[in-house]
Amino acid sequence: MLSDQQGSGAPEQPPVHTLPDCYRHPGRETGVGCTRCGRPVCPECRVDAAVGFQCRECVHGGNAAVRRATTEFGGRPVGDHALVTKILIGINLVVWGLQYVVSPSTLDYLYMWGTGVAVDGQWYRMITSVFFHTALLHIAMNMWSLWVLGPPLEQLLGRWRFLGLYLVSGLAGSALQLVVAPDTPALGASGAIFGLLGALVVIQRKRGFSLGPILAIVAVNLVATFTIPNISWEAHVGGLAAGALIGLGLAHAPARNRTAVQAATLVAVLAVVLVTTLLGVSRIS
Repeated sequence: MLSDQQGSGAPEQPPVHTLPDCYRHPGRETGVGCTRCGRPVCPECRVDAAVGFQCRECVHGGNAAVRRATTEFGGRPVGDHALVTKILIGINLVVWGLQYVVSPSTLDYLYMWGTGVAVDGQWYRMITSVFFHTALLHIAMNMWSLWVLGPPLEQLLGRWRFLGLYLVSGLAGSALQLVVAPDTPALGASGAIFGLLGALVVIQRKRGFSLGPILAIVAVNLVATFTIPNISWEAHVGGLAAGALIGLGLAHAPARNRTAVQAATLVAVLAVVLVTTLLGVSRIS
């Protein structure tokens, strides 16, 4: 008589797979598939999507196909559109405030940094002079102008393009000062701010805006430059010209290779500043 139960020596039957294996982990069953390609994905390999889940390859492929958001002229959009402007204003205010808190000897050394351009081989003055001011009205007017012009341009250009425009314009003002009036001390951010004005004219024209108000501001500032005593017209004109040239490259660079053209424009203007500086050095040597 046969027993109703098999003996203990009977071979075990292999488990029956009822679900597919994860495409990345063989042997790990899953009932969830990628909503884009249909591949089975385990909890470790799936990414939440608007509907269902996606595998990691589809997520990476989708991100690669998405064009990176940019500002109107190629910069990277950011939350704070005035961060660089605030930092520049902060540096100017800190440097100006140091003259009231440091010792006289230190003050003389710091002030020497900003008393003009390239004296006795001290080439750092060409940029440090851009951050030094004297009277309260001097720094107040410059920082107010920077606060008015900076954020709109920073938002349009992005942080790095805006910073490059500001610094190269400031250097251009120092270079023209060195060529025309090497023995005349010059201080302040006016050259860099005039560079922002020059770029703004070109950029707003490219955008189709009316230039009447902007040109009126430029004209008033130029009249003041040449009529009010003790103002360095060289720094103002040098910054204005450099800013306009940089603005041309930033505004009219073709979309296909925009970043390369914009970078080349900044480098080209910087090269002109260097040549102008060498010319000034040869004249005073």
